[in-house]
Amino acid sequence: MAEENHPGDKVPADAAPAAMAAGDLPSSLVQRADGVYFKAEAPAALLQAAVNQVFLSGASFRGIDYGVFIRALYGAGPELPAGMKDQPLWRFADEIAPFPSGRRELYKSVRIVGGEAEYYFEPVFIEVEGMPPTPAQLDFGEFVADMWTKGIRFGIDAPVVREAIASGKVARLIVARKLPAAPGRDAAIVEVSESIHRSNAPRLLANGRFDLHTFQNRFPQVKAQVRLLRKEPPVPGTRGFELSGIVLEPPASRDLEMTSVAGEGTVVLHIDDADYLVSSVEGFINVDSKSKRISIGPKIVSREGVSVRTTGNLTLDGDYEEFGEVQEQRVVGGGNITVHGDVFGNINSRGGTIALRKNLMGGSATNADGNIRVSGVASGAVLQAKKGEIVLGKAQNCVITGSRVIITEAYNCEIMADEVLITLAAGCAIAARRIEVDGAGPRKQAEMLLHVMVPDTAKYDQKLAECAARATRHEQQAARCKEQMDAITADQEVRNYLQLASKVRKQEVTLNQEQLVLFQKMALKVGPSLKMVARLQVQMKEAQAAQQKEQELGEHVYQQKLMVIGSARCTVRKVNGDTTVRKMIFNPDLGPAYLLPPKEVKARLRAAATSQQPLFSGSSGEFDWSASAA
Repeated sequence: MAEENHPGDKVPADAAPAAMAAGDLPSSLVQRADGVYFKAEAPAALLQAAVNQVFLSGASFRGIDYGVFIRALYGAGPELPAGMKDQPLWRFADEIAPFPSGRRELYKSVRIVGGEAEYYFEPVFIEVEGMPPTPAQLDFGEFVADMWTKGIRFGIDAPVVREAIASGKVARLIVARKLPAAPGRDAAIVEVSESIHRSNAPRLLANGRFDLHTFQNRFPQVKAQVRLLRKEPPVPGTRGFELSGIVLEPPASRDLEMTSVAGEGTVVLHIDDADYLVSSVEGFINVDSKSKRISIGPKIVSREGVSVRTTGNLTLDGDYEEFGEVQEQRVVGGGNITVHGDVFGNINSRGGTIALRKNLMGGSATNADGNIRVSGVASGAVLQAKKGEIVLGKAQNCVITGSRVIITEAYNCEIMADEVLITLAAGCAIAARRIEVDGAGPRKQAEMLLHVMVPDTAKYDQKLAECAARATRHEQQAARCKEQMDAITADQEVRNYLQLASKVRKQEVTLNQEQLVLFQKMALKVGPSLKMVARLQVQMKEAQAAQQKEQELGEHVYQQKLMVIGSARCTVRKVNGDTTVRKMIFNPDLGPAYLLPPKEVKARLRAAATSQQPLFSGSSGEFDWSASAA
């Protein structure tokens, strides 16, 4: 190189630097009087090779725009200035200037630690032999070229370096940093319907007050053809670069399929260039906590249990299935209710079946129009099936009422129903129209009491007595008419006339004119008596008809009585200790006796005083009694 050009010296636009005298500029670079340009069409690798060729040839880019420089070489850094991107040439420097060795010695080594390059700035001097050191100033274009040759080809902090050079102060600064790869965004599922959101706010009642024990909308319900979820496609990450310019690839973004969350009652549709999960039926939204699938159906399924924290009290329109526990003082109301965990609260069903797969402990189960089934133990609980049957495996200290009660083991319970079937009962008080117990006996201090419920038939007995009395009166009236008729027809003249009149009608006798006159005189004489007989005969038939009517009415009342009495029966196949059986009279007009409140049921069954004599009282043997045989 014949002479050195310092910053500020001009290099002719049509002349290449001395270090590149062997050849022309790389094809991807264009140098004009107004600056140095990259060809926009050139690939980044070709531009990097061209820059490398320039720097290794002992040149630098004076007046370099580092932002355009990095954007062109690596596609990173700030965006290109407005309007430049669409141009065929991108200006990035003022000129290509020589970078002689004398100037290159002004630039110190760089310390690279943890992806950061540290440089020590201090005053610099150019030393010429035979002359004192001359102060000099660094140039940012030369700094970029020097760093490139030292392996730092990316990430120079241009503002920091320019400021340090301009200030001339001593400073140790971070002059370059690697750019970590920026991770993209995985595909995601976002909610697009407010209908799927729960509301745990207290429920607002009709009177304007809030029920602090009940949530506003714990189990959302949706119509059909409602968009529930939308898939957000994955977004790729952004490349990073080491200080050496080596590419750091971001981790691949993960994709997903909407079918992974589509359960029964939903369908995946492609609408407006996006995938949506859409409800295909109307119903309640259920989310499986394990598979995360969303299903829609007529039944509510919960796995969180019922408590103050999770659900509050529940009043539901549809069927309900709970896999957790129902805690104390919590209320669950609905149709068909199935609970797989223990129940300590209250279950109220308006109809269908209450199915408790485990235990009912200290709570209650009430069904207005259906059955109750407890697979485990019911202890200290109240069970009421107003129009259905109750089936229990084991019951302790419970009040149980229903149309039909079936229990395997019952201890210290009060039970009232139309029909009770128990395998083993101990210390219980039971009242029913039909009782069937395989084994019965006391338990500790609790007596074993059986009450055969027999309806009060006093009003039917009174009606039967009244019918019988009226029938007797009509019978007596008919008998009196018969006696009076017999007395009249016993008169000789009347009897003679009746006999002659009968023969004349039958044409057994033919009367001449003289005999006919005598016959007519006879008729005139007995006429009043005959009229009296006719009236008495009419009265007798009326009395007999009235008597028959009363008898038929009495038979009808008697059949009603038998229907009311029904098949009252009590059977104990084995008496295992002190057991007492009595009748319990009830008024059938007041409805089923088992509809009494639980407290009244318990008090009535355990009442010591009774006007009924025992049908059985003993400690062994067996007992069988029916109202029809009594």
